Amino acid sequence: MENTLLKLRKWLKEAEENNNWRQFNCINLIPSENTPSPLVKLCEISDPSGRYAEHKTAAKKELSKLENSQCLKDGQIYYYQGVDFIHRVESEVRKEFAAYLECKQVEARPISGQQANEIVFKAICKLSTSTKPISGLPAASNTGRIAKVFNNGLNYGGHLSAQPFGALFNLAEDNVTNIPIRVDNLYKVDVKKLCELIDTERPGLIVFGKSMFLHPEPVKEVKVFVSSIDSYKPIIMYDAAHVMGILGDLFQNPLDDGADIVTGSTHKTFFGPQRGIIASNIEDNDDLSRLWKEINTRSFPGSLSNHHLGTLLGMLIATIEMNGFKKEYQTAVLQNSRSFAKYLKNAGIKVEGGEEDGFTKTHQVIIRISDHADGKEIASRLEANNILTNFQALPDDENFYHPSGIRMGVQEMTRFGMKESDFEVLANLIAEIIIKNKNLKNEIAELRKGFLEMKYTLPLSDSIALREGLMNAVFGK
Repeated sequence: MENTLLKLRKWLKEAEENNNWRQFNCINLIPSENTPSPLVKLCEISDPSGRYAEHKTAAKKELSKLENSQCLKDGQIYYYQGVDFIHRVESEVRKEFAAYLECKQVEARPISGQQANEIVFKAICKLSTSTKPISGLPAASNTGRIAKVFNNGLNYGGHLSAQPFGALFNLAEDNVTNIPIRVDNLYKVDVKKLCELIDTERPGLIVFGKSMFLHPEPVKEVKVFVSSIDSYKPIIMYDAAHVMGILGDLFQNPLDDGADIVTGSTHKTFFGPQRGIIASNIEDNDDLSRLWKEINTRSFPGSLSNHHLGTLLGMLIATIEMNGFKKEYQTAVLQNSRSFAKYLKNAGIKVEGGEEDGFTKTHQVIIRISDHADGKEIASRLEANNILTNFQALPDDENFYHPSGIRMGVQEMTRFGMKESDFEVLANLIAEIIIKNKNLKNEIAELRKGFLEMKYTLPLSDSIALREGLMNAVFGK
């Protein structure tokens, strides 16, 4: 017992210190992170976090046998008892997320954005090898893989989950072509060249979306082009992992633009738990209705069993929050990122993305620091000063071993209340650290003290009142 207590004290103490450092002393600018609200965090550790709720759509021949059965809920067969609550939670997550994206279909069971992508890839691969092909969808290659995939190349900001060594592994290996980029702006797609390549190579899948994401993707232009080609209907997919929390009128609505499928993680600009989501406007009578059925099947039993019910409950709360504060939050994020980029340039830092385009249309700001040091060194220097970023290879770098860039995002600090003028202060401090190698750790910690109360959620007083009952249930009175 004594040894157990020693270990517990050690790790709980370190966890406390880490939490205090990151939440009270650091300015977090990592573009793939966010802090969920206290309500979301509390829901994540409530009773569903240890439970199972496997379910699948009942076949027609099963429905009559299961009529009036407790196992059948809204046409889904559940394989565990005690799941009425989580069934209602999952149904409501789909409704709330559909309201957020203004879409018709949501698969909420994936537990990461990468898994969401893999589920879609598997579904497309299965349809491509079907003896009853979908009209216009290219058949699989001779090896049974998806017939040609277009994606954003890794060196140009493409997400690793859409690469052959990522979620495409064994599903499109050797059949991948990178989307061409513009010569005058390495962060934008060359739409003319892309359409020419599509016409020549006829890919079965086109994947938009990036991890180095500064500008909208040309979904609408490509949808119009492929629609003009007879007997050809590729799947257009949009990986919104980084921009899920800013999708809509202020940035881009990929489903309205013509994407068949939107995937993404729910913990970057979207301020929920670490999960994944798949969304679509496919309807039951659409040509692609079989694709959505396959996506459901590849979710369970194809790719997961327990779909982490604690974070699913947290996801419901986060989506309700997002729907309540969407316009205010998105407006602040986009204003802050553009101002932050401008202030960094004014302070003597090279900013990527094109000044004529305002450098960025998303939450991300990317800077070029090779005049001062290697990206790894600068990222470490910033961390030593309580500023968290990540080093990034830029499109014209030879490789990832000596990156020239630093990638940053404003979403988390925006949620903690930072405004445009605050990012001007931060930009000047960052320039002092990068250009003059100053030690400003204490100044950064002091700056953070002004931004400890989370915004775009319920006021603290209301949140405490709502938390009390659940806290008593989780921890005991």
